[in-house]
Amino acid sequence: MAKNPARWRLDGQTCLITGASRGIGLACAREFATLGADVLMVARDEAHLETARAELAEEFPEREILAFAADVSDHEQRLEIFDWLSDLDIELSLLVNNAGTNQRKAALEYSEDEVRALIDANLVSAFAMCRLAHPHLVEHANAAIVNMGSVSGMTHVRTGAPYGIAKAALGQLTKNLACEWAEDGIRVNAVAPWYIRTQRTEGALADPDYLDEVLQRTPLARIGEPEEVAAAAAFLCLPSASYITGEILAVDGGFLKFGF
Repeated sequence: MAKNPARWRLDGQTCLITGASRGIGLACAREFATLGADVLMVARDEAHLETARAELAEEFPEREILAFAADVSDHEQRLEIFDWLSDLDIELSLLVNNAGTNQRKAALEYSEDEVRALIDANLVSAFAMCRLAHPHLVEHANAAIVNMGSVSGMTHVRTGAPYGIAKAALGQLTKNLACEWAEDGIRVNAVAPWYIRTQRTEGALADPDYLDEVLQRTPLARIGEPEEVAAAAAFLCLPSASYITGEILAVDGGFLKFGF
């Protein structure tokens, strides 16, 4: 079979990444740019986002690295993102729904407002972004969406019930859209990380006893890095993954497979 290096590149494609100013989102922005894609970065903190954008623009001068400050959990701000995208007149071919948040509590300790806010931020916003992106993605011959799930949507972990509920539903959303939108040339997959070394996890992992428990439940016996999640997300968008849709790829060091 003849080699085709282009199957492992994203040249000529444009990817919109939410939660892109730090952690996994920033790692995704860097990974997609490395593979040849132009990158549209979205995050809430405008100053931090601009700093991240400038760093990537300097690192990848041959790429278009643009940023827009917005909270994707807010309906009006989501619309503003796509107004911006339309003004840019750029053909969007890839979407990574990475933005999310969490509050770790026992199930009985959440207020109703907190539950709704967590489900909006981790599930409803991704669904809305997919729907808003659809008219853009459908114009592309081989578009792809990657939703950032979690192992907490596939089994019980100590992240709190609302977060787990939202991530489980995000997995089902991924499967539904993969089937509905296959005829539109849009593949939809998800990545499900376990503990990854980010600002969000540093508090929990600073407890040596808790860290030891996490490592004991992880066959690879280490914490994952944002770049490892980004690599999985990028793979699912590559032409070489063109027959993969509706999948949830765990990036978990073997955690989900570890029995007793």
